[in-house]
Amino acid sequence: MIIAVDGPSGSGKSSTARGVASRLGLRFLDTGATYRAVTWSAIQHGLDLDDTAAVAQRARELRLEVSTDPVQQFVIADGTDVTVAIREPGISETVSKIATNLDVRKELIRRQREIIDDAQPSGGIVVEGRDIATVVATDAELKVHLTADQEARMARRGAELAAGSVTQEQLRDQIVRRDADDSTVSEFLVASDGAVTIDSTHLSLEEVIDVISRLAKEAEAAPRAQES
Repeated sequence: MIIAVDGPSGSGKSSTARGVASRLGLRFLDTGATYRAVTWSAIQHGLDLDDTAAVAQRARELRLEVSTDPVQQFVIADGTDVTVAIREPGISETVSKIATNLDVRKELIRRQREIIDDAQPSGGIVVEGRDIATVVATDAELKVHLTADQEARMARRGAELAAGSVTQEQLRDQIVRRDADDSTVSEFLVASDGAVTIDSTHLSLEEVIDVISRLAKEAEAAPRAQES
């Protein structure tokens, strides 16, 4: 099965989706990592990120390998392990320029769909990102819109980063400004049709994983019940 997890920055999508995949024995795809990898590569090649054509060409040429193992995550770009590098504040501050490039989105959505298709023989995949349910995997058996209030999202993003690595203003920029920029090309601030909304503001990570895992089992059982 395919489980799509959408939502704003800092809502806990990655940790939650990875936890659900581990619990249910599914693959896991962090689509945001693909945009970060293109951002890293464009910067390494000295490209002007406002040159949409040049950046899109870089995206098409990039040799990209993204792990779908929820336990061992890695991202390799043109033979370089960029797993840690793509999480640097500098990438977080500029990735929206890449994510709002429509030609880059077209290329990366194509690649993301290939990864999803490749995961089907192994039982399925949990995919998290901005527009998974509405664009990337519209046929997902379970669609989840994961949200939380702004303060909770900022606190969670801050906890993910090394102490003192970003200021409060940089943290706010990563959460608020990025969402505003990305919402111009992606629908993730409201739930898509058929999606279950989960507000994780006052829920622990394990509680959210519990809820989604239960919903996934119900969604998986539903077709069998209809057949019988």
